[in-house]
Amino acid sequence: MNFPVTNIRCNAHRDTLYATNPYLCASNTPVMRICRRETFNAAHRLFRPEWDDDKNMEVFGKCSYPNYHGHNYALEVWIDGPVDPLTGFVMDLKALKYIIQQEVSERFDHRNLNLDCPEFEAIIPTTENIAMVIWNLLRPHIPENMQLEVQLSETEKNKVVYDGNR
Repeated sequence: MNFPVTNIRCNAHRDTLYATNPYLCASNTPVMRICRRETFNAAHRLFRPEWDDDKNMEVFGKCSYPNYHGHNYALEVWIDGPVDPLTGFVMDLKALKYIIQQEVSERFDHRNLNLDCPEFEAIIPTTENIAMVIWNLLRPHIPENMQLEVQLSETEKNKVVYDGNR
């Protein structure tokens, strides 16, 4: 299923459309941020195989227990870009939902990140690393003229924000 991502490229048409509507910005195309929130459940273990159990426990605490543990992750995908005056969208949120489901949910939901996901064969699946992997999975599907930011909550109290453009 392909969703077209549209963005106005004709400045003359844009200027006319915005200039004729007193409720819209007449000087240039407005830039806004949109967000799609999705959730997924996954298990992981934080540990370095070259360290002994004591060192892993010292660094990672309970998260290093050998039988893994799980989280209900909350993912927010933020897109910054110009509003298309023809659609009124920065990006069609249905398209963004589909991209997230295909690239993230299908890949990570109800999986053991350490054992089931090749993305984490060589890296520890910390929330920081998961967010970077997700950003890299999504970036090719977002138009180049738009900024992408990933916010990932592991718990209600722990959240990371990643913008690979910084």
